[in-house]
Amino acid sequence: MPAKLLPCVILSASVALAAAVAHIEDIAILPNDHAAIQYSQKPNDPITRLQERLDSGQAKLEYSPRWSYFPSILKLLGLNTDSQVMVFSKTSFQAAKIGPRAPRAIYFNDEVSIGFVHNGDVVEVAALDPKQGYNFYTLEVEKADKPEFVRRDTCLQCHQGLGTLGVPGILVTSVYPGADGMPAFRGANKITDHRSSFEERWGGWYVSGTHGSQFHMGNAVGHNPAMPQLLDQQGTQNLTSLERKFDTSQYLASTSDIVALITLEHQTRMTNLITRIGWDTRIAQAEGKMDQPAHDRIDSEIEEMLKYMLFADERLLSEPVEGVSTFTKTFPQRGPRDHQGRSLRDFDLQKRLFRYPLSYMIYSSAFDAMPDLVRERVYQRLYEILTGRDETPAFARLTAEDRKAVLEIVRDTKSNLPAYWKS
Repeated sequence: MPAKLLPCVILSASVALAAAVAHIEDIAILPNDHAAIQYSQKPNDPITRLQERLDSGQAKLEYSPRWSYFPSILKLLGLNTDSQVMVFSKTSFQAAKIGPRAPRAIYFNDEVSIGFVHNGDVVEVAALDPKQGYNFYTLEVEKADKPEFVRRDTCLQCHQGLGTLGVPGILVTSVYPGADGMPAFRGANKITDHRSSFEERWGGWYVSGTHGSQFHMGNAVGHNPAMPQLLDQQGTQNLTSLERKFDTSQYLASTSDIVALITLEHQTRMTNLITRIGWDTRIAQAEGKMDQPAHDRIDSEIEEMLKYMLFADERLLSEPVEGVSTFTKTFPQRGPRDHQGRSLRDFDLQKRLFRYPLSYMIYSSAFDAMPDLVRERVYQRLYEILTGRDETPAFARLTAEDRKAVLEIVRDTKSNLPAYWKS
């Protein structure tokens, strides 16, 4: 199959809870063409809305001879260059142009990820529809009278599988890259998120920032094809500059910020969980199968999502982490903030990722678009956990101080909460 048809934007866990893990991680891919899903229909995502603005003349993509449409796309979609993270493993359809000397740059916010390949043929885009999950697009880098984002459902060959929980999604993976960036053990990439140990993260990625004695797989390649798991990690840790690795002047930013990378890892699974539970529920409702087994299954999925969104299963840091870009400053500025000035986007970076352990994706359009019965159940369980009514071992890591702070922040900043939250 021609490579241009496979644009991949991002590279590249009680009894009820155990059942949820097995179900979510191991279930077969859900049907895109189901009447309750209809993934092929026109999506409601930032790229569709941007294309409509371009077609109507309400917006314009500015072309740069050096950067093509990239700076203009980032500006129109509200993506900061300080979110840049860089992957050099050959895991994209533009693999021939990617390697340790020419990494692929990715920029992201809560709803969009944009991929830039130096001297690439297309801009790679993943955009989140609140109900459908991620949609995938490309935009030709050559100057055009009418630039057009082209939807590429063939991307689902990589972006809808067990790693994305059976729905269209994005993921971060860690590989053992060779000297040219080609990953060993093809098809056996390790999916990473906030549950992953430090030492198994970021194989095939560049990582800039400091992290003490904690070791990761980033910035390193293997030189012995017979022993691909032996990466040359000399001089790969605590890098504050990547200039010796490749020509950083060929990119919009010179960093692959460690804090941005950890944040992206968290966001990928969180978004996939929201999408997955929404699809499961809509399919069951459409088929008239919301019986007790279906309710039990969806409740167990919700419990798994709650565990993740409350960082109950986060792998804690053993030493502080510090980024090198302005991402650590600009990401919290997105808010919202409560009357005490606190935000779920505030970083900790001493022992854990965020100061207040509840995912900022609770503010996302995808969270609000979950079926009513799911969203109401999530609010109910969150209230029980945060008020201390639920003290089960699954959430034992949450201190009384954590629960109180998160409860107050959500009360102040989240719209459409059930009335009992305000009492």
